[in-house]
Amino acid sequence: MPSRILIVDDEPHMLRLTELSLKKGGFDLLIGRNGHQAIDLARKNRPDLIVMDVLMPEMDGLTALRALKQAPDTADIPVIMLTARGHVMTRQEAEDSGAALFLTKPFSPTNLLREAERLIAARLALAPPQE
Repeated sequence: MPSRILIVDDEPHMLRLTELSLKKGGFDLLIGRNGHQAIDLARKNRPDLIVMDVLMPEMDGLTALRALKQAPDTADIPVIMLTARGHVMTRQEAEDSGAALFLTKPFSPTNLLREAERLIAARLALAPPQE
């Protein structure tokens, strides 16, 4: 079964770029458009990775990241945060909140795919064997 990635972004063109970048890896993709949907979809579907924008309506990505990292059922899911603003404060806040990686838009699609594959492989290596 292919690994599952949840992509969360409110901008249609960035969502499509991220989706196209990750489809090349053969991943099963889920789509959310705000932080509330990110939390709901992560809890229901237990993705292997989340790629999430920082600035979104209703609930921003950093707030959703903190909620995901505080919940026992989603705390172990690695999260790549994306933002158009590469402010040092935002990057530090994302890292302090538990982000596995922070990428500034525009990002390299090849780099995003490579990092997604790396984070999923690391997570699967730590997973207990299934019987």
